[in-house]
Amino acid sequence: MQDEKIIDSYELIVNDIVVDVAIIAKKDDPVPTYSISITNISDTTKLILEKIRDEFVSEETKAVSEEESVYDIQEQFKEKILKLLAKYFPNAGRKTMDMLINYILQQNIGLGNLDILLKDTNLEEVVINNSKEPVWVYHRKHGWLKTNVLLPNEARIRHYSTIIGRDVGKEITLLNPLMDAHLKTGDRVNATLAPISSKGNTITIRKFAVKPWTIIDFIKEKTISYEGAALLWMAVQNELSTIVAGGTASGKTSMLNAISNFFPPNQRIISIEDTRELILPKMLHWVPMETRLPNPEGKGGIEMLDLIVNSLRMRPDRIIVGEIRRKREAEVLFEAMHTGHSVYGTLHASNVIEVIVRLTNPPIDLPKQLLSALSLICVQHINRRTGRRRTLQIAEILPSGDPNVLMQLNPIKDTLEIVNEPVAIAETLNLYTGLSKSEVSSDIHSKIEILKWMGSKNITDVNKIGLIMSKYYHNKPFMQVKGV
Repeated sequence: MQDEKIIDSYELIVNDIVVDVAIIAKKDDPVPTYSISITNISDTTKLILEKIRDEFVSEETKAVSEEESVYDIQEQFKEKILKLLAKYFPNAGRKTMDMLINYILQQNIGLGNLDILLKDTNLEEVVINNSKEPVWVYHRKHGWLKTNVLLPNEARIRHYSTIIGRDVGKEITLLNPLMDAHLKTGDRVNATLAPISSKGNTITIRKFAVKPWTIIDFIKEKTISYEGAALLWMAVQNELSTIVAGGTASGKTSMLNAISNFFPPNQRIISIEDTRELILPKMLHWVPMETRLPNPEGKGGIEMLDLIVNSLRMRPDRIIVGEIRRKREAEVLFEAMHTGHSVYGTLHASNVIEVIVRLTNPPIDLPKQLLSALSLICVQHINRRTGRRRTLQIAEILPSGDPNVLMQLNPIKDTLEIVNEPVAIAETLNLYTGLSKSEVSSDIHSKIEILKWMGSKNITDVNKIGLIMSKYYHNKPFMQVKGV
């Protein structure tokens, strides 16, 4: 049709089910459509599968226990579904049978077509607003898109919320209509029930990145420059505490993960998150920890502050905090910085000035003099019109607690430019390492050379980068580092 144009297309394989994805721009529609179609199951087969499904449901679902997880239920019923399939498809091979079983389980015991969307690594977010409009997705390349996936009614949305919560011991009810949870894959889920969300029940799924972003990924995507990456590397190597700031979906956690690749292997790292998102190289001495919400009776909750205080008793060399939100958390972290620990974390703030304002005003409300324990602030930014993510600013903190912006994005040229020379960092490095300004500059240039070599070899695997860092920190010559 002339009124439609396919702007992107690719294929997904989900449990042996072949799915064609087409992103279609329609003439009078301001938002393109993300369209999925299952190609290796005919319409006739789908009708037969629906009959099998009805036969199976009428016989078996009465036996399902409320405590059983989706996975348990699927395993329990696989053989029973296989018998029904054998009756209707007597000549089908084992591979075809497995594919048909997966389709029935996905559509009737799993999350239906949401499972297909969750398997697309190009998607960052999957959103259900209500049953009257299609599911929306946030595509890495194309931004927000409407899909051709519709849910039949509000009860189905609530059912999906219930089975997601059941798997992680959470519940969503009219008395408790808000739920934060996560899937077994690590994807974060938020669900709400009407009338709290007045148009209908909602589910928002922030997908967990199976392959974590590395610093080389960021450089290749022009998110950060070689100079910016080398500066952050030098700061991490020399145990300078750093906060990564930015707005929602600006890439804060991804950048925190990327700079965590620079940690040396002979130091103990404790990470503290609400939901596990960080993926560090395997060879690191890393202990990941997660908070826990209280149970329905209000007991058993473990907060961020509990874990931060506990981490200080675990002899950490580095402490990573998913997000700094409250006064007491910030006080303990800055106290840890003052007592010689290196701290890394994220903060919601749009620029360097906002970071200082947030840290020194309620609810965090730290004395400005304390901020000098923090060495660097890296600010991430997302252009919501284009979906492009960039490092907006890298700044140091002066002894007065004021920022000194070292690098800043030039949005016209789309480059991260050096705007000031470091003062506090140079003094700190000279005091503790004896490095002069020229030696610091030389060190940054040697790091740029290694980053460029890694980029030329397309080394974006987190464990390979960890191995390169390990060789680097063992004072291997550059040629041996390149031998990885």
